[in-house]
Amino acid sequence: MHVEMREDARSREYGGETYWFCSEGCETKFDVDPYFYASGNSEKTDQKAQPGTQWTCPMHPEIVRDEPGSCPICGMALEPMVPSDEPSEELTDFTRRMWISAAAAVPLVILTMGELVGLPIRDRLGHQLSVYTEFVLATPIILWAALPFFRRGLDSFRNLSPNMWTLISLGVGAAYVYSLVSTFAPGVFPEQYRMGDGVGTYYEAAVVIIALVFVGQVLELRARERTGDAIRALMDLAPKTARRVLPDGSEYDAPLENIVEGDMLRVRPGDSVPVDGEVIEGRTSVDESMITGEPVPVEKTEGDRVTGGTINKNGTLAIRATQVGADTVLAQIVEMVAGARRSRAPIQGLADRVSSIFVPTVVAVAIAAFFAWLAFGPEPALAFAIASAVSVLIIACPCALGLATPISITTAAGRGAQAGVLIKDAEALERMARVDTVIVDKTGTLTEGKPTLTDVVAPQGDEAEVLGLAAALERGSEHPLAEAIVAGARDRGLSPGSAADFEAVTGKGVCGTVDGRNVALGNPAMMQDLGLDTGDAEARADTLRADGKTAMFVAVDGALAGIVAVADPIKQSTEGAIRDLHALGLTIIMATGDNQRTAEAVARQLGIDEVRAGVLPEDKQKLVEELRAKGASVAMAGDGVNDAPALAAADVGIAMSTGADVAVESAGITLMRGDLVGLVRARKLAVATLRNIRQNLFFAFAYNAAGVPIAAGILYPVLGLLLSPMIAAAAMSLSSVSVISNALRLRRAKL
Repeated sequence: MHVEMREDARSREYGGETYWFCSEGCETKFDVDPYFYASGNSEKTDQKAQPGTQWTCPMHPEIVRDEPGSCPICGMALEPMVPSDEPSEELTDFTRRMWISAAAAVPLVILTMGELVGLPIRDRLGHQLSVYTEFVLATPIILWAALPFFRRGLDSFRNLSPNMWTLISLGVGAAYVYSLVSTFAPGVFPEQYRMGDGVGTYYEAAVVIIALVFVGQVLELRARERTGDAIRALMDLAPKTARRVLPDGSEYDAPLENIVEGDMLRVRPGDSVPVDGEVIEGRTSVDESMITGEPVPVEKTEGDRVTGGTINKNGTLAIRATQVGADTVLAQIVEMVAGARRSRAPIQGLADRVSSIFVPTVVAVAIAAFFAWLAFGPEPALAFAIASAVSVLIIACPCALGLATPISITTAAGRGAQAGVLIKDAEALERMARVDTVIVDKTGTLTEGKPTLTDVVAPQGDEAEVLGLAAALERGSEHPLAEAIVAGARDRGLSPGSAADFEAVTGKGVCGTVDGRNVALGNPAMMQDLGLDTGDAEARADTLRADGKTAMFVAVDGALAGIVAVADPIKQSTEGAIRDLHALGLTIIMATGDNQRTAEAVARQLGIDEVRAGVLPEDKQKLVEELRAKGASVAMAGDGVNDAPALAAADVGIAMSTGADVAVESAGITLMRGDLVGLVRARKLAVATLRNIRQNLFFAFAYNAAGVPIAAGILYPVLGLLLSPMIAAAAMSLSSVSVISNALRLRRAKL
């Protein structure tokens, strides 16, 4: 931007340069973080600017708009796709309309029903003045306060999408129009419809209905805001500023949005880690409970990675920012939870199908009730007919039915995030509740994923030589077992060389040339490919495998030279988690590329139901398909790139966040802890959520099934009972509140 450099123009000196500003706002932003703008980093963040906020319907997530409005399907106000700290405009507006409606409803009720409590105000004013007073009090409420209801009702007719607002607008509109005619043209009614001095009106019923509907809407909107509390709590974990360390060693607090990849940051004791990064200097313990759900601090030292939003407990760290903004783990968690809130569970389809035929049916019932009362009811039949029809329309509003599933999914997604269980979509949560079989990988899931060298066997040779050749060969591999062999050799004082012509044979082993010697390391299949007989060494290998170790043969220059064994310690939490999963009714199958004897030793120790050993990456997907073909509902838990096809093929894919990105992308559920405790929590959450949804649907169905006939007057001939429209409106509002209150119980679910 060009700035005319007049004497009165705004300018600042920084780093030996003069910077000119076009406005006070730009000058203020520069003063807060001059390095950010002077270094050119601001241009980097501009290039990564995020798209604007979008709005969606909480009941119909397929509706997405770039601005606020109402859902064309159900009429509910659209809400931001990611909750913010900004107050809800609809809640503010509806609260104001609610209080004004209530202020009009109170004198109307006193005016029309005061005699019942000893306040004969109507008698003192006279019928005609009382009716005009009712008209004056009610008309602003009908024409202004209830305007959002009528707009949504009109939209439902335009979109051919009948919903709760269809019924409310019809009921309130019918009561008001009838009252207008009664007030200004009472002569159109037959003499038998007159009560005393004139024809009865329903102004007070229409206004009280509006006030009660607003009460229900305000309670519902407040509850919907509470379901986003978990997301807002996650968003608040990130500090607003980060302490930037400049190249000259000076430090200052910069706005978090101004931090870019590569920035050096200082994290002091008690501070939140501002962004994802790598520790460059310092040692401390970090509370990662917001990620894992576990309160035990994790030690961090140079080279370790830290996550934005976690709490530095006692030491001071210098970190280099590696992921910022939307790329941080915290931002991705927020997006995943928000995505789950917007997704639809298959069970929601039942509610949608019922709602699509329910509203037209209710209108038909209201019309039938009207004419039935008109034909067979006592005098004044028209008054009874209108009251009955309006009551049916109001009490049958299907808002509770529509909220039953979304409100539970929303609450569950937030509760899961607090426990380290991220739900990608509602379908995954529903399927998880129905899973009966879980396939788990061994390395990194049941075990620590950090194997160590335990044994070196060289029957006719030098153990150090065998280990040195194996380590030199494995230096070219990235497999965890290879790293264990290399580390084990170094721990024993060996300095592994390097291999030429290195080749990895999938599922079998590796081979290459070390110091001119042909070396191969792998399983029996690898040795068979080389034409070697492992019969004599198998007994020793089996002994190692029986102890849960992975035994690998080493061949040198076409002859079997020895065995190296590696063990991967089982995680402390695994045995208890397996026990809990069994208690939850799940069958556990371990699928591993390890040897059968080793896998069985681990399975015996943990009580795993079935073992599939020697499984190649492509075999895991086949195993999933095989089990599903037998009628099993399968969840696959894994953390590697090779697990991605199986994760995608399973009914539910469960990824460990400690694993590969492609595994996380292929999964419907992500566990922030890299063990099975998160799997137990996911199962408990899924079962609790589906049970909660069924309870909500039952409440909504049972309520409507019982309410409509009573409102129509089915009990009047027997008990003389007929619901007034006001009572119907109160009951309708309470039905929504009961469903929301039941869903919010998930926030306290024990996982």
